Amino acid sequence: MEKTKHTGPIKLPKKPDPSLWVSKVPFGLGKIKPHHIRDTMKVVWENKDNLPYATRILTKGVCDGCALGVQGLHDQTLVGPHICTTRLNVLRLNTMKAMKPDILHADIDELRNMSSTELRKLGRIPYPLIRRPGERKFKRISWDEAMDTIADKIKSIDPKQYAFYLTSRGITNESYYVAAKVSRFLGTNNIDNASRICHSPSKTALTRSVGIGASSCNYLDWIGTDVLVFWGSVAANNQPVSTKYMYAAKRKGTKIIMINPYYEPSMDKYWVPSVPESALFGTKIADDVYQVNIGGDIAFMHGVMKHWFEMEEKEHGSAIDHSFVLEHVNGFEELREKVTAYDWAQLERTSGLSKERIGELAEILAKSTSGVFVWSMGLTQHRFGTDNISQVANLALLRGFLGRKHCGLMPIRGHSGVQGSGEMGADPFSLPGGAINEEGRKRVEEVWGFDIPEWQGDIVGVSLENALLPEEHERKLKLYYMSGGNFLETMPDPDFVKDCLENVDIRVHQDIIFNTSTFVDAKEAVIVLPAMTRYEQPGGGTSTSTERMVYFSPEIKGPRIGEARSEWEIYVDLAKRVKQEDSYLIDFKDAYAVRDEIALAAPNYNGIQHLKESGDLFQWGGAWLCEGGICPTADGKGNLIAVELPERRKPEGHFYVTTRRGKQFNSMIYGEKDPFNDADRYDVLMNKEDGKTHEIKEGDAIVVYNKYGSFNGRAKFVPIKSGNVEVHWPEGNPLIPKGVYEQFAGIPEYNTAVIVEKAETYYAQKDTKYVEKRVEELEMEIS
Repeated sequence: MEKTKHTGPIKLPKKPDPSLWVSKVPFGLGKIKPHHIRDTMKVVWENKDNLPYATRILTKGVCDGCALGVQGLHDQTLVGPHICTTRLNVLRLNTMKAMKPDILHADIDELRNMSSTELRKLGRIPYPLIRRPGERKFKRISWDEAMDTIADKIKSIDPKQYAFYLTSRGITNESYYVAAKVSRFLGTNNIDNASRICHSPSKTALTRSVGIGASSCNYLDWIGTDVLVFWGSVAANNQPVSTKYMYAAKRKGTKIIMINPYYEPSMDKYWVPSVPESALFGTKIADDVYQVNIGGDIAFMHGVMKHWFEMEEKEHGSAIDHSFVLEHVNGFEELREKVTAYDWAQLERTSGLSKERIGELAEILAKSTSGVFVWSMGLTQHRFGTDNISQVANLALLRGFLGRKHCGLMPIRGHSGVQGSGEMGADPFSLPGGAINEEGRKRVEEVWGFDIPEWQGDIVGVSLENALLPEEHERKLKLYYMSGGNFLETMPDPDFVKDCLENVDIRVHQDIIFNTSTFVDAKEAVIVLPAMTRYEQPGGGTSTSTERMVYFSPEIKGPRIGEARSEWEIYVDLAKRVKQEDSYLIDFKDAYAVRDEIALAAPNYNGIQHLKESGDLFQWGGAWLCEGGICPTADGKGNLIAVELPERRKPEGHFYVTTRRGKQFNSMIYGEKDPFNDADRYDVLMNKEDGKTHEIKEGDAIVVYNKYGSFNGRAKFVPIKSGNVEVHWPEGNPLIPKGVYEQFAGIPEYNTAVIVEKAETYYAQKDTKYVEKRVEELEMEIS
């Protein structure tokens, strides 16, 4: 690794290209599209009380939005300024003033009646709070009282009975690292992070396929690759600055392919606000769209490879890079046997695409000399998510799209914090610098100076479920310490999650703002600790982008919130109170000392200790992981994984549902209308022909339901694959089954079979056991 260095940002062409224009009507007037200028003015108005500080954050800080890695207003991909509405929307979280006492100490039911969007606007948490059973309000307490209460509880219970969780809310590598160290210092491996419910299968699959746990390439490789494939990823919505990279790729002749059940309008046409030509006339992005069934991706990829093997029978080398496979790949014959065993009818039925359409993509990839595959939650949030990603890796390995310019595998990250979370060891399966195994444990123990517990820690979903175990059970969750996060709005079955949260003795919410989960009762106490943002952290902090760039974000001069403290410092304080006699093992004098130790504990991060000034950065692993086709596996080769075709558990005549994002950033909703399709939060996106079949008209009140729950909404006809529907997340979470986890990575399943009916039919039959019978039929047909 690290043979070739990243070459740095390139310039966009100056001459316009009218062939890419969406319309000659300037600014997309009259079309459904984001209104960037209006949204920017709204953000300016929201931050009017703190504009100088907001400006310094935007121009000096590293973006705390998605993981594209914009430092100030610049990145390492394209010359010129970059800013997006996602970052602007998050900005107010950093510039808000403290909540007023009458809000902080309002009656708990008043707070419970507020949505997360409303709570987010109330202001920052200024000092520690506690609420015990029967108390109607939060009470102010000192830091000492708060930390001693938590420490005393930890000392009184088994290490398997408490757990730590860190969200991706702008949290720095330093905080992830210290939390990972503190949890093991305290004797528990129960620590997890937000990537468990987004990209954990990506890391697991890439590790077994090519020996890496991160993107093998850069955004720069998008620009000029023959083909750029977005698989289950709506980057234009979730990582808006990436549209500038797509624009640059189009100008270089790159063919962009979208694979998704829904013909996402934001990936079809986009008005890139920071590119004058695109801002005026828009840019056609996707050259083709393959509308696959929800859960049909593995069948689709099997079909692509089956077509390749048929091409090879006619002409050797017409589809597969045999020299690359021979020198750098294992498992070729096993994969060919698995793929060719499936018949076309089965692959067509499961994928939802015809043999001819599958063959079209196969031919495009076969004729391409380079390709980059990008994916997101559309591939990962399945009970077979790891197999989904290994299939993508199979395609890349067969074509040799790995370890060189304009080629690679990229799990694009949705938040600036998550890439570093597992790499810092805030994960039940990881330690800083690698997986938990005998070698890794000994290596890190030498740096830390204490023994790391050897038992397997629990993933976040299991930790929650453990709250409902009998009192005497050794893994009964009695204390849950959470840095950010709102499981009521991110995990399946919110009612069940609420029961879990209520059955914890002490729940700690270390955060900058309130969310709806803050107000759920606990058996002994709910403790709220005020945290600093990354821009307030003394000594600055670092974050790792999707492309493995480690950026330094300096402490930025500005107002500070009451008693808020740096997150990593809070963890150290707790550890010292629990194990005073060994406190020297966990002490850090400042953020620079944390980075010095990260460089020792995580070898890939050697260089982080030198990041001290605004603009400092480095990329671990070099420009391309697996450079030259050599993978960091036992034998240096990539592994083709022969995966089974998953059963698509949807009876004929019913639907498969998945969740999608609208005008939001992760679980934070910023608007009731999706600016790309004008859908509101309770619209059910469905195919027009499906509507006719079920006598549903656009705008009809409908109910989507199964045995897990129901969702009341209105039909909105969009170009989505027949037999599939989409609802917004988290509103649609009651439909998703609890306790269903992917076997390799532990990601929750976010897709399931449902019945869709007109509301009048559903409610008219509600008292006749009709609904119960329909659900029984659904379950019987699935079984």
